[in-house]
Amino acid sequence: MLRTSDPEIIRPYLKDASNLSGGFSCEVVFPENEEDVICIFDEACRTKTPVTISGNGTGLVGGRIPFGGIVLSTERLGGLKEVCTVGENAGYAITGPAITHKELQKFVSAKGLFYPPDPTEQNAFIGASVATNASGARTFKYGATRRWIRRLRVVLSTGDILELRRGGNAACNGNSLSLRGARNAFDVKLPHYRIPVGKHAAGYYVIPEMSAIDLFIGSEGTLGVFTEIELDLIPAPEELFSGIVFFPAETNAWLFADEIRKKSIKNRTVGARGQIDARAVEYFDSRSLNMLRSAYSHIPDDARSAIFFEQEMCPEIKKNLVGKWYELCRDNKALLDQSWFGQSVGEHAQYHTFRHAIPLIVNRTLKQHSQTKIGTDFSVPDERFFDVLELYREVAENSGLLYCIFGHIADNHVHVNFLPRNEQESEESRLVCRRIADQIIRWKGSVSAEHGIGKMKRDYLLDMYGSSGLHEMSLVKKQLDPSLVLCRGNIIPEELFNA
Repeated sequence: MLRTSDPEIIRPYLKDASNLSGGFSCEVVFPENEEDVICIFDEACRTKTPVTISGNGTGLVGGRIPFGGIVLSTERLGGLKEVCTVGENAGYAITGPAITHKELQKFVSAKGLFYPPDPTEQNAFIGASVATNASGARTFKYGATRRWIRRLRVVLSTGDILELRRGGNAACNGNSLSLRGARNAFDVKLPHYRIPVGKHAAGYYVIPEMSAIDLFIGSEGTLGVFTEIELDLIPAPEELFSGIVFFPAETNAWLFADEIRKKSIKNRTVGARGQIDARAVEYFDSRSLNMLRSAYSHIPDDARSAIFFEQEMCPEIKKNLVGKWYELCRDNKALLDQSWFGQSVGEHAQYHTFRHAIPLIVNRTLKQHSQTKIGTDFSVPDERFFDVLELYREVAENSGLLYCIFGHIADNHVHVNFLPRNEQESEESRLVCRRIADQIIRWKGSVSAEHGIGKMKRDYLLDMYGSSGLHEMSLVKKQLDPSLVLCRGNIIPEELFNA
C-alpha cells in the first residue's frame, strides 16, 4: 500500500469540481484491497485521525476535500471484475469503486448491455456515484443510481465488512436496521423524517421497511467505503432518435417539456409502442444559448430556449415515432426548420457534447475568476413544474447577477447557475440560492436532487429537516462510525457531534 506525505502528491486531492478552497491534509493513502482499508481505519480510530474518502474529483459540493487528517484514495481499489448476462433481457456487472462511467459503458456495451444511469460527468467513479446516488439526463426514464444497485460490499471504520443485497436486511418495525459484521453487531435506529417525492439526494435515505443497502447509497462516504458493487444492466437499445429543438420563447420550451413528460409517463405506464417515451429531456434557457453560441454559431439567431430529447426505438416503429415527434414540435411552436434531429451514432454524440458543453463553460468561467460553484440542485413535486420555472427566472433576473438555467426539466429539476466574478457577487449568489431554497422547502421539494450535500449545502439540509432531523442522522453515523473519523463535515456539521 502506497502512503505519501509529499505536498505535491497531496495537492490534487485538496480540490474537486466545486472549486471549494482551503482544504488541507497530512497524508494520502492508496489502499489496494480490503485488508489495507481495515488497516487504515484501525489506525485512524486509534489515533482519532479524520479520513476523507476520495473518488475521481468530479463532485460539486466539496465532499472529497479534506480539512485535516488523511485522504483515502479509492483509485487502486479495483475496477471491473465481471460482466454477466442473464437470459435475453438482463445482466449485471461486478466492479470495484474505481471505474468511470465511461469505462463501464464501454465494457458492458461490448456484450450488448447497457447501464442506464448517466451523470453529466462521465469520468466520475462508480463508487462515488453510488456514494452520492448520482443521476443525470436519463433519470427521467430510468431513475437514479439507487435503482440499479443490487449488492454492495462495505468496509466500516470499525473494521467490519458488510455484505448488503437488495431486498435483504429490511428495517424492523419500520424504524431500525440490524446489521452484523465480523467484529460487531449494529442496531441502527433510522430517522423519522419523510423524504420528498421525486429526485432526492439530500441526507440519509429513509423509507418504511427499507433495505439496509439504501442507507449506504447516497451516504457520501460518512458511513463506510465501498469495495465491491454489483450493478443491474439491461439490453442496449437498438436505435435512438434525438434532437435539439429550438423555440422563440422560454415558455414554449416549458410547455413542450411538460407535454413530453406527461405523454412519456402515460405511454410507459400502459406499455404503448411507437409512442412518445423520452428517456432524457434537457432544458436550455436564453442565457445558456448565448453562452453556447461562441462554440455553436449555427444556433438560430431567434432561438430563446431549447430542449434536448432522446428516445430509444426499434426499426419497425421508427417512421411512426419520428412523425409523432415532428408533430409535437409543430404543436408547440418550435423553430422546426432550424432545429437539429438525428438517428446516427455520430449525431447522438454531437448532441450529448452540446448538452454537456454548458456546465463545462460554467466551470471554466468560475475558475477564471477563482470562484466556487454556486447554483441550485433542487427538485419539486410535479404540481410545481411551472411554478418553479417561473420562480427561477424571476429571482435570477431580479438579482442582477450573471446566471444561466439548464438541466433535467422533465424531472422538475433544472439548475440555476450563478457566475460570480468576485467575492461580493459570490455572497449575493449564495443569498439568492438560500431564498430559493426556502421556497423549495415550502413546496415540499428536495434541496439536493443529485449532487448531494457534501460540505457546501449543510445549511439547506438543516432548513429542510430541522435540528431534530440532523440529530437523528448524527445518531446513525455514531452507530456505524463510532470514532467519527469518516468524511467529517459531509452532510452533518461537525459541531453537532461536539454538543
